[in-house]
Amino acid sequence: MKFRCSVFIYVILICNLCCQLPVHAVALDHAILMVPQLSDDLYALSAVLMDADSGRILYEKEGETPRPNASTTKILTCILALENSDGDDYVQVSANAASQPQVKLGLQKGEQYYLEDLLYSLLLQSHNDSAVAIAEHIGGSVEGFSDMMNAKAREIGCMDTHFITPNGLDAEDSDGTHHTTASDLALIMRYAIKNKIFLKIAQTKEYSFSDLSKKRTFSVHNTNALFSMTDGVLAGKTGFTGDAGYCYVCAVQKDDRTFIIALLAAGWPGHKTYKWHDTLKLLDYGKNNFYYRSFWQEPDLSYIPVKGGIPESDSHTDDFLPDGTIYIRGQVKATEDEKQQKILLNNDDRLQYQVRLKNELQAPVRKGEQIGRVVYMLNGQKITSFPILAVQNVDRITFLYCAELVFRNFFH
Repeated sequence: MKFRCSVFIYVILICNLCCQLPVHAVALDHAILMVPQLSDDLYALSAVLMDADSGRILYEKEGETPRPNASTTKILTCILALENSDGDDYVQVSANAASQPQVKLGLQKGEQYYLEDLLYSLLLQSHNDSAVAIAEHIGGSVEGFSDMMNAKAREIGCMDTHFITPNGLDAEDSDGTHHTTASDLALIMRYAIKNKIFLKIAQTKEYSFSDLSKKRTFSVHNTNALFSMTDGVLAGKTGFTGDAGYCYVCAVQKDDRTFIIALLAAGWPGHKTYKWHDTLKLLDYGKNNFYYRSFWQEPDLSYIPVKGGIPESDSHTDDFLPDGTIYIRGQVKATEDEKQQKILLNNDDRLQYQVRLKNELQAPVRKGEQIGRVVYMLNGQKITSFPILAVQNVDRITFLYCAELVFRNFFH
């Protein structure tokens, strides 16, 4: 009887030991120098340089400050038209559209045009009457189209954009003035250049068309002067109003890198060239300082304790300690393509990774179960993460297992 009691107590002690697990966590940082700074030798009150691939802002000057943005608004007008209508749609010109101020194509009430033709008028020469005709055709009214514009801006990720007019003319309603931010405007251009038809229009040098009755013929040319200043220009849109000043947004490809530049309030009359100075300066900064590099660093993964677990029969002895604690390791689930991904980096950018493991696991644990995550960060901001999976099974400890262990120790 005493022997049976001793065996029972020993079994209970083993079960308790197997359930007592330490807390274990790992965090690893690998830093590379410091974040770069660009001199504020820019005329624009707001400026952003963005990596088109990732959407990461490489440089900003009051990038989150809301400001009027004039005809750069027409980029979103064009995108909404491309996404919500066909190029061969007939667009009827209203009195409201025909009455828009300069710059204008000279549309007349009652005329009809193909939507595609008006898009060339919109983007190449920034015609205000074409913008309103397009907006009324797509949204039913300028107000209806305004709602569509603001909904699309939110969908793209804009944080402080409120568009009232489809042509960007200064306006105000109960929700505030017509405005965006340099960072939001860059996001809009980043979204727009993914549309092949948008790019085709934006890169066209000359375009001719007529109204549907063939009574009047028009010829428009591209007013984006950046085409003559540098190569690799994908798209660009200028703008000016009394409140906005000169504005500009563009996308430029340099080798395997695509930069987006957004400028708001880059001078007023008498300083029309300021926007080109700022654009070229930001482009040079991006071109000379940012290159694609891999962010991947193979992380060190520590063991994690498993509470109440039984080791596999083929487990290493290091995984099962005398006090009954079981430790297992994990493996990062990432494909070779994911490991070879590159991001645009400055030599001074700080790359970090952090291994986040659960402090303790509860048996049973199944092979392939997520037990943690490795997070990669750039200058303190998360850029991507991958799950860490268990590499082995751990069954839950049972009274029968403890009994078998006791008898094996006592009688063998």
